[in-house]
Amino acid sequence: MSPVSLTHLSEKTLSQVLTLTKWYQVENAQLHLSDKAPLRQQGIFISVFGDELTAMSTIALLSFAAQYKVVVSSLCLYQPDSQLPVGLVLHSDSHLSDTMMSEFRHGLRGVAADQGLQGSCITNPADLKQKGLMVMDMDSTAISIECIDEIARLAGVYDEVASVTAQAMAGKLAFNDSLHQRVGKLEGVELSLIQTLKDDLPLMPGIQTLCRILKSHDWHLVIASGGFTWFAEALQKPLQLDAYYANELEISDNRLTGHVIGDIVNAQRKADILSDIRAKLALPKQQCVAIGDGANDLVMMAEAGTGIAVHGKPKVVAQADAAICQGSLLQVLYLLAIPAKSDH
Repeated sequence: MSPVSLTHLSEKTLSQVLTLTKWYQVENAQLHLSDKAPLRQQGIFISVFGDELTAMSTIALLSFAAQYKVVVSSLCLYQPDSQLPVGLVLHSDSHLSDTMMSEFRHGLRGVAADQGLQGSCITNPADLKQKGLMVMDMDSTAISIECIDEIARLAGVYDEVASVTAQAMAGKLAFNDSLHQRVGKLEGVELSLIQTLKDDLPLMPGIQTLCRILKSHDWHLVIASGGFTWFAEALQKPLQLDAYYANELEISDNRLTGHVIGDIVNAQRKADILSDIRAKLALPKQQCVAIGDGANDLVMMAEAGTGIAVHGKPKVVAQADAAICQGSLLQVLYLLAIPAKSDH
């Protein structure tokens, strides 16, 4: 088959000229169809997705990679789900130090955004088709609200509580301290006032479909949240959760007392939950994924094989392995369904 020249394609979309899930060797902007897929355990994978992918956007990505001496040896178009646009993954055997990888990821997001895309760079990606574990935050991750802020809104103390929440999520206030401060302001709130909130939690777009697909591939799904069991329990059925861990609000006479019962699910506790479940399931680290949006998710994300910031705070996006900064959480599949080979 004749090679494909990126420089001669102008603004044609890649899906018009390349075959899905087929790898192409890259040589001087020439693409040669190959029967050899890279191993997941080798090199780095640059995944880009969003608008239609063109030859020009691909050249921009290759040029950016070259600035970091990242030599892209092959690329592949793939579509993890029919509801998602076609994405592109580029593979390189190059190695980057942690510092350089952080810089590369930041720059990649900028270059991708200029092309109307989102971009992530990961190593040793999880394999959707193998058994795995996904541990997710709840507030502003699995659901689109911060439950404690919404309770505060109903109780008329929203501004006071929301300001403390913002400090905690940005990493400017210790989570345990912030939780006690916020819950204390909810003393006396009647359960009947927040029952409606529990009964109609707004799921983050794409999360339910993502969970359904993961379950179909025998993945274990868990919520580890600094929020409350009162709400996590309501998500067990719609998200097909295997387990949930959250903080328990003390209740007396059907009112909140302003106190939390038991140990607090903070950043370290979230990481411990992931580690314990991984050991129980005897999973390799690469098959463990953590998603979250706040600073208290970073330790858990670091414990996972792939930590993904979803609509995350700037500090979280900067430190995560990958980031979904806009659109449906179904796009997490771009990071789990890379059509590479496993060494087992």
